[in-house]
Amino acid sequence: MARKVLVLGEIRDGALRNVSFEALAAAKTIAEGGEIVGVLIGDSVSALNKELIYYGADRVVQVENEKLNQYTSDGFSQALLAVIEQENPEGLVLGHTSIGKDVSPRVAGKLSSGLISDVTAIEAAGGNIVFTRPIYSGKAFEKKIVTDGLIFATIRPNNIAPLKKDEGRSGEVTSLSVEIKDLRTIIKEVVRKATDGVDLSEAKVVVSGGRGVKSVEGFQPLKELAQVLGGAVGASRGACDADYCDYSLQIGQTGKVVTPDLYIACGISGAIQHLAGMSNSKVIVAINKDPEANIFKVADYGIVGDLFEVVPLLTEEFKKLKVHS
Repeated sequence: MARKVLVLGEIRDGALRNVSFEALAAAKTIAEGGEIVGVLIGDSVSALNKELIYYGADRVVQVENEKLNQYTSDGFSQALLAVIEQENPEGLVLGHTSIGKDVSPRVAGKLSSGLISDVTAIEAAGGNIVFTRPIYSGKAFEKKIVTDGLIFATIRPNNIAPLKKDEGRSGEVTSLSVEIKDLRTIIKEVVRKATDGVDLSEAKVVVSGGRGVKSVEGFQPLKELAQVLGGAVGASRGACDADYCDYSLQIGQTGKVVTPDLYIACGISGAIQHLAGMSNSKVIVAINKDPEANIFKVADYGIVGDLFEVVPLLTEEFKKLKVHS
């Protein structure tokens, strides 16, 4: 059954986040040969519409308004609902990000629609679109189908591979004028606590530290390794509680959920709350002095040793590999 599917392109610092391209790939599966329509919402978004088309959108609808310069629940939901009303799609896909997690239930509520959140895999089977999502903090998975109404889903970053970029693709770009009114929140200033560089939730490599790093300075070797690997630095709640780093780096049940290609856990014991945020990483490497640490139970590779000796050695070896590659 061919379907029209809308995909919200999420913008950060003037560029599309990678999860937007993953959402387009998810939409292709849901559409089953139907039309994929990219949606851009913001103050000035025209420069980004071609990217959505290159990665799979057949056309793009953009909503530009100075009141959409910064994300607010009221503003973005009004804009997205206006696009949905105009396009009348059978499917809607967003990234399972801070924005996606905030705006999707609001929109679903307005539409009296169901919502499948935090999807990690999508497949067409037996005439249905089957969604896989983790439950019980990642200890189990469930499969869901939509039996009636809008197929509405948010996808977890780094789980669905984006389509190959094709700069030869072209598509129509239209603008929709939406009156944004009754905003209850006005953003005066954005203060970023996250570190510069690779976005932690979308990083392909994450080097994470726990209480074993012992201090703020103890994170420096981890930062150097992450930089060499082109990755991001994360942390356990224990490290954040000890003021070794900011809570913006926290990975776990009460922090960020990450699924990188490579997760290097340094001085992390492996509490269940932390495992909930990283256990679905493709390859897990654990470095810990305690051979009985729980983190080794989920690790693909384990190194029993002092992280302050092991991490610098790994950094030097990876530097050599990069020089010879």
